[in-house]
Amino acid sequence: MKAANTIFICNNCGAKSSKWVGQCPECREWNSVSEQEPPPVSMAGGYSGTVSPVQLLSQVNLSFTPRITTGMAEFDRVLGGGLVPGSVILIGGDPGVGKSTCLLQVCCKLSSRKKVLYVTGEESPQQIAMHAKRLHLPDRDMLLMSETKVENICATAFQEKPQIMVIDSIQTMQTATTSSAPGSVSQVRESAAQLTQFAKANNIAVFLVGHVTKTGDLAGPRVLEHIIDVVCYFEGNNDSRFRVMRAVKNRYGAVNELGVFAMTGSGLKEISNPSAIFLTRHGEIMAGSAVMVIWEGSRPLLVEIQALVDESHSENPRRVSVGIDLNRIIMLLAVLHRHGGVTTYNQDVFINVAGGIKVSETSADLALVLAITSSLQNKPLPMDLIIFGEIGLSGEIRPVPNGQERLKEAVKHGFKHAIIPKANAPREKISGLTVLPVQKLSDALQAVSS
Repeated sequence: MKAANTIFICNNCGAKSSKWVGQCPECREWNSVSEQEPPPVSMAGGYSGTVSPVQLLSQVNLSFTPRITTGMAEFDRVLGGGLVPGSVILIGGDPGVGKSTCLLQVCCKLSSRKKVLYVTGEESPQQIAMHAKRLHLPDRDMLLMSETKVENICATAFQEKPQIMVIDSIQTMQTATTSSAPGSVSQVRESAAQLTQFAKANNIAVFLVGHVTKTGDLAGPRVLEHIIDVVCYFEGNNDSRFRVMRAVKNRYGAVNELGVFAMTGSGLKEISNPSAIFLTRHGEIMAGSAVMVIWEGSRPLLVEIQALVDESHSENPRRVSVGIDLNRIIMLLAVLHRHGGVTTYNQDVFINVAGGIKVSETSADLALVLAITSSLQNKPLPMDLIIFGEIGLSGEIRPVPNGQERLKEAVKHGFKHAIIPKANAPREKISGLTVLPVQKLSDALQAVSS
């Protein structure tokens, strides 16, 4: 019989249950529920271990805390301008995507002007040293420690007093406050909570490396994202040398900020002009290709979207999407039929966003619909045409934020024509760019057909 004080927790999403079940009712994962002891009740006060005084909001000290630049402009962009002392940053990503490589480069660069402690729980110190030597990194001043117990890490860091600390990875850490195995929900949660408390109390910027599951979520409980300050995801395909870092939570900067890197033999290299990568188009003009301007964080990106529409030989035509929400595509196909007179019910539709980037904003609607129409009619769109705009269910073209900045970015890359929402039309003429504002989907279809 199970003990009266035990609970059952899902190792994938952290959902709690009073009894064991084969499938988690929250995340629907099989065989992920295990029996664990409940976390101990802590009587400690705040992060610093002391009771904070009550004060008026107007009396709060607003003195500026200078950020610590990492030496990598793209990384600083994702963090919101650099490291904030006392912050806790989670770097998540698939195995082998470059998380440890990125942090090792950052730590070696920072060690020349800041005290850095790199704690490894997965690799030996010899492996870390070989990695740094292979990347030709300045490793003379960086402190290295191989440890998995959080109490020992905090004790060592209290003596060494580093300004930046890296925990690689949080799934290998364990604390004496819970008896569960390393990597379990309670161990990851308690280890992250103790490290966060230590970082706030000693004003240390802490990086936590976290792995992701096969579904793309962070391994361990999702409550980990609520404990820390910044959550960044490292994304990249196995067949591509480009890596994308995206901030999905940031208490000190903008969310959805994007940093682009290239994986080379000497480590990660910054890509200062990512639009040039995502626009590596073929020389011959082809049907079904359109260029759109999306907004990522604080800058515009020019991305090519490709559509292939072919006659279906099955009763249920296929709808396949890579890089964009499939439900959004199905909705736009219905709008295209109802308000544009273009039928695709007997056609297979395949959509791909070039460069491996994932598009989540609705400004890609108009470019997507025109690319589908271009492929269906086998009529290529002009190579110097830029498109953006949101499409409503009634066929209207809605404006998108930062329209002027998107057009200016398109001019920098040599585009001479633009189809945009009427509400985003510039008040003053942009030199070298012919803007065609449209109000309805039918107007946009007529513009590309003429």
